[in-house]
Amino acid sequence: MGTAEKITDAAQEILVREGVEAVSMRRVAEVVGVTAMAIYKHYPSRQALLRAVADRAFQDLAERWGTRTPGGDWESRALGLMQDFLDFALGSPHLYTFLMTDRRELARRFPEDFEGGGSPAFAPVVALIEEGMAAGLLREDQPLEVALVLSSSTQGLVQLYLGGRIGLDEAGFRQLCERNARRLLDGIRA
Repeated sequence: MGTAEKITDAAQEILVREGVEAVSMRRVAEVVGVTAMAIYKHYPSRQALLRAVADRAFQDLAERWGTRTPGGDWESRALGLMQDFLDFALGSPHLYTFLMTDRRELARRFPEDFEGGGSPAFAPVVALIEEGMAAGLLREDQPLEVALVLSSSTQGLVQLYLGGRIGLDEAGFRQLCERNARRLLDGIRA
């Protein structure tokens, strides 16, 4: 593993444990065992380092999402994607907040940055929606927007849950999310 990768790893570990505010060049340098100035050889700014963390995290998410029920029927795979998302959001709330809700320089924006698979983490959702439409399971519509409807509903519930606005334990919250997703799926079926 090269120095740049070690730096990105350290920044991500700090972010996951403590949040984005805790990620400083000095703090990352201490973890990696280099000087803060040495980090600037690889990343010209904190923002550039955080962008590298975001790019890697989104790629990691894309590789993991959809692995829960790869051979199941369409609805099982759709609900599996939601559960994979909940695993991520509830398992790494600081990383979730950084990637999904914090304002970030050069963050992807809907729709232009999401079209044509531009978002590695969102692409599996769009692909599943396209598959459902092609198979006649879902009404014909704009796949990118339908994927946004399905995913934003769960994201909104996660925001409420992480903010302490939903008074359920994690198991109860996951059940609420599944019931909500099923209601949405019922609304877009062919």
